[in-house]
Amino acid sequence: MKKITIAIVIFLIIFAGFFRLYRIADYMEFLGDEGRDALIAREIINGDPTLLGPRSSAGDFYMGPFYYYAITPFLFFANYDPVGPAIMVAIFGIATVLLIYFVGQKFFNKTTAFIAAFLYSFSPLVLNYSHSSWNPNILPFFSLLLIYLVYLTVTKLKSLKYFFLSGLVLGICLQLHYLSLFLGITISVYIFIMTKKKPFLNLIKKYLFLIFGTLTSLSPLILFDFLNNFLNTRGLFAFLFSKDVSYSANTGYFQTIADSFFRMFSRLIFNFPQAVKISQFPDIQIYLWGAVSILTAISSIILLFRHKNKSIKLILFLWLFICMFLFGLYKKEIHDYLFTILFPLPFLLVGNLIYVLMSQKKWNRYISSSLAIILFISISTLFYFDLPFRYGANRQRDQVKTIAEFVLSKTDNKPYNFAILSPSNSDHAYRYYLDILGDAPIRIENMQNDPERSTGTSQLLVVCEDPACLPLGNPLFEIAAFGRAEIAGEWGVSVVKVYKLIHYENPKNTIKK
Repeated sequence: MKKITIAIVIFLIIFAGFFRLYRIADYMEFLGDEGRDALIAREIINGDPTLLGPRSSAGDFYMGPFYYYAITPFLFFANYDPVGPAIMVAIFGIATVLLIYFVGQKFFNKTTAFIAAFLYSFSPLVLNYSHSSWNPNILPFFSLLLIYLVYLTVTKLKSLKYFFLSGLVLGICLQLHYLSLFLGITISVYIFIMTKKKPFLNLIKKYLFLIFGTLTSLSPLILFDFLNNFLNTRGLFAFLFSKDVSYSANTGYFQTIADSFFRMFSRLIFNFPQAVKISQFPDIQIYLWGAVSILTAISSIILLFRHKNKSIKLILFLWLFICMFLFGLYKKEIHDYLFTILFPLPFLLVGNLIYVLMSQKKWNRYISSSLAIILFISISTLFYFDLPFRYGANRQRDQVKTIAEFVLSKTDNKPYNFAILSPSNSDHAYRYYLDILGDAPIRIENMQNDPERSTGTSQLLVVCEDPACLPLGNPLFEIAAFGRAEIAGEWGVSVVKVYKLIHYENPKNTIKK
């Protein structure tokens, strides 16, 4: 049996590794967020550590710096090529597959574990977040690790030091995305239910060690807050209690829960199309697709009731339903990446459903086995026909590098300012390559820090990603602060336009006396 297990593990590593590492440099994303992370990791390598992590997209607050320090050695050993951090994410993706296989055996059985790990290995939605560097992309590994560690600590290890260790892992999750607070509530409720019949002091000790571990993990962020008048805490509270933020899709609480529940199973397990692509399919296909997704989700949850181990059943139920109910309170648009705190769960539940159908003996086993095979093949087929490699590579890293090299070729080896005009992207990816290519742009400071405008140069290079780009007179700070300008050059490069602006000067023959 050990040889079989080793063979399965090797197969999963190769299978999952192929889908995550094959041509990773061509398929990885390298936009503003990835460029920002690479810039900060480079600063860490150069001896400038940070206490802050990525800024939240939801509000004016920051997460902890764990992700920055995690990608730093990969960036260094990749010789500052941004593919290094992407490889780190891919490695965590492979590790998540193996962790699903390991936890699946402990929570269910070897067959369920293999089915869950195998499907997770090449789910298109999972793969979309498995070969690019972004802090939520490694969260599935740590969320599953936290759930299993807390279960193990409460039911078997029962040592306070493991509650501290669980807190450390929770702190890492919170640094990867603030919605990991849902995981914190999940494990807190689980610990309470499992400990409520014991002395109250015992429960308090467990919570204290859990909190202490979490605070230890978050200590760099806490130190920053302490040194900066609790700036981050105030930003977080402003987001949590703001009355100006409403549901982005104008949906109510229960409708948001239902939509989140449906999408978690349908998008992850059945590769159900995004809302913007639904119109590309016939209505009958969408209805059947959605109906099978819902039926499979409900069936897998009902089967969880039959689990003989109450502790396992409880923590999986809490993980699913507490997160779903809390999603109903979320004030922003719910994107697919927000489900990373739950990514492994539907695969474990559906893997168990397929196993139960395969092993059914109380009624016609041929029918149930056929259903299991049809379900497994259907899911695998849906995955296969939408694998990222069936589409052209984006080669964003190469595009950004090419554009940066072109920008530098138009500076005449003189100091320059830089800006980007884009509907959704920031300039960090370009600035990263401009930096490592040896001639970083000078960033124009505001009037308070630079009243003499000494940070302004004689030329401003502008990258336009918007087809309707109008750089002259644009209110973007970098352009407005440069001052009145005229276009000295305009070029099409790769998928963008590059403009060179210089300060405007009136020709002498147009000056009226």
